[in-house]
Amino acid sequence: MKLTLLRHGETEGSQKNLYYGAADIPALPKSLEALQQKALTGVYPTAEHYYVSGMTRTIQTLRAIYGDVAYTVLPGLREMDFGDFEMHSYEELKDTPAYQAWITDVEHNVCPNGESAPQVLERNRAAMAQVLASGEDAVCVVHGGVTAGLMMTWFGGGRYDYSVKPGTGFTVTFRDGRPVSYERVPE
Repeated sequence: MKLTLLRHGETEGSQKNLYYGAADIPALPKSLEALQQKALTGVYPTAEHYYVSGMTRTIQTLRAIYGDVAYTVLPGLREMDFGDFEMHSYEELKDTPAYQAWITDVEHNVCPNGESAPQVLERNRAAMAQVLASGEDAVCVVHGGVTAGLMMTWFGGGRYDYSVKPGTGFTVTFRDGRPVSYERVPE
């Protein structure tokens, strides 16, 4: 089985380096046009099943790359809810005590009125179990943090080892339900 994880297209949030996970902001039209053009070159893998987190930007990206394919919404594949930090940048938050407390260990601390990385990963893994249960090739258009968390779980390393730009990701090969290798997409 091959599972492709793609990050959604660029958003105003990514351009401004904002924390945004629960905010349902759209992908930028220019980014969607660029992804549509890139898709015409055949660089994106196809699959029997397509999944999105349900956030507008993931649905828009799926449509830009794959057109009018049937897809399943799995809310468990959503990005972290950054709570009080949603739609704010490091520059805006850097001097606030709550932010300073959170960044001492972003992999474990809970965002005020939001989630922690372990909570997100647990939710993401439960949703991904549904995808993997089919045993058939799948494409999931999701979020950068979701992709990094899953890849860390499967292959070790740190979050930044699996950073992905908008419209990029990984194709993971599974054998007997276990991840055995991966490659970056598109190359």
